[in-house]
Amino acid sequence: MKHIARKRFGQHFLSDGGIIDAIVDAIHPQAGQAMVEIGPGLAALTQPLVERLGHLTVIELDRDLAVRLRMHKQLSVVESDVLKVNFTELAKDQKIRVVGNLPYNISTPILFHLLNHVAVIEDQHFMLQKEVIDRMVASPATSDYGRLSVMLQWRYDMENVLFVPPESFDPPPRVDSAVVRMIPRAAPAAVDFQLLEKMVQVAFSQRRKLLRHTLGAWLTERNFAGTFDVQRRAEEVPVQEYLDLALQLKS
Repeated sequence: MKHIARKRFGQHFLSDGGIIDAIVDAIHPQAGQAMVEIGPGLAALTQPLVERLGHLTVIELDRDLAVRLRMHKQLSVVESDVLKVNFTELAKDQKIRVVGNLPYNISTPILFHLLNHVAVIEDQHFMLQKEVIDRMVASPATSDYGRLSVMLQWRYDMENVLFVPPESFDPPPRVDSAVVRMIPRAAPAAVDFQLLEKMVQVAFSQRRKLLRHTLGAWLTERNFAGTFDVQRRAEEVPVQEYLDLALQLKS
């Protein structure tokens, strides 16, 4: 029976063979590697991946799709909301590669959830809304640069590796998609995650205002005695300066 895409799960199934081959080539799976796929859906990526790997763990929320996937002997199926999955436990004391066509409606929460488990991740390849990837890889002083840019660039080297048009899916989404490669940095700044997240959230809360109205006031409340130029807008501050400020606050 044909599976009908469910809007509540944000389902858009990849169907373009050429794009599928290009994504698998970008991931470059090797036999025996530990890999986890988020949202395998109708197994468009799953099948070519498991053929190269030999075994694949998949995370699927849709009960009907999970039943289908369990029929494949080379798959370990985790039927769950991905935001509830402990990737550190899933890794079992080894590095894992994470891939997937992420639901557009919860892609950012998934990326932040994975930040908590980055220590066990070798790399990540995700298909996302192109607009989201533009924000992830954005440079300072651009309209796309924001909270997502800072938080992810702190922990990953990232690259937009492939454009994916709407007609590559069934049903076609109303937006362009792309594939991003995310490689955890070997020696990231040792900042407090929650502190950095809060600080960046405050900084970008009113993008058009100078930071003295937002982050400056927040720093004053914390009796910050260091130096930081608040006569700028949030988008003008490079990632490294946000990290340096977080380290000053921590010390």
